[in-house]
Amino acid sequence: MQVLSLSDKVIDFIYASEIQERFAEVDLVLGCGDLPYYYLEFVIDALDVPIFFVRGNHDNTVEYSQRGNRTAPLGAVDLHGQVVNFRGYLLAGLEGSLRYKRGPFMYSQREMWWNVFKLVPRLLANRMIYGRALDIFISHAPPAGIHDQEDFTHRGFRAFRWLLEVFKPAYHLHGHIHVYSNTTVTESRHQDTTVINTYGYRLTNIGLEGVVPKDVATRNL
Repeated sequence: MQVLSLSDKVIDFIYASEIQERFAEVDLVLGCGDLPYYYLEFVIDALDVPIFFVRGNHDNTVEYSQRGNRTAPLGAVDLHGQVVNFRGYLLAGLEGSLRYKRGPFMYSQREMWWNVFKLVPRLLANRMIYGRALDIFISHAPPAGIHDQEDFTHRGFRAFRWLLEVFKPAYHLHGHIHVYSNTTVTESRHQDTTVINTYGYRLTNIGLEGVVPKDVATRNL
C-alpha cells in the first residue's frame, strides 16, 4: 500500500494539476496537521482516494472560504481519538501539540496521557482479534525524545512514546517539526516502530507481514 502523508506546509506541485500524474499509485493519504482544509479537499478531489487526518496546533476551528465555512475538510475522516480498520490495516490518530498558549488543538502532557488511555480498550481488542494492536499511528506532535526539539513548543508527548513501546505499531507518522536542513533526522527506528517526520510530504510503501490488504485497488472506503 502506497501512502502519501502530508503536514505543515502546502507543497506547490501537490496543489497543482500534476498531482494526478505524480501520485497516481497512491492508495491512501494521511494528514498530520497544520494544513488548510481546502488543500486536503483538493487532494481528495484530485486523487480520489481515502484521506484520514488529525489537526495541528495551527489549524482553525472554522475555515472560511467562498465554498462555505467548515470545521473539517469535506470528504476526509477525522482520526483523532479513533481506532479503525482500513482494508486490513489498523490505524489510530491523535491531534495537537503541547499547550504553550490558549487555543484549540493543544494539550498538556497529562491531557494527552488521557487521550492515549482512551485508545487502550480498542487497541487491546485489536490485539485479541488480529494478534496485533496497531499498524499505523498518526499524530501532529512527535513522541518525546524522537524528532522533537528542546524548546517547549516543539517538545514531544511522553504518552506517544509509551504507546509505541506498549502497542508497537509498525509506523508512526507525525508533523509539527519543521525541516530546514538536509541534516535533520526525519526517520528513526524506536524498538519495533519506524517513526517518520512527514513535514511537507512523504511517500511510504507499507507492506506488513501477515496483513493481506483488502480491496486495495478499490478507491472507496
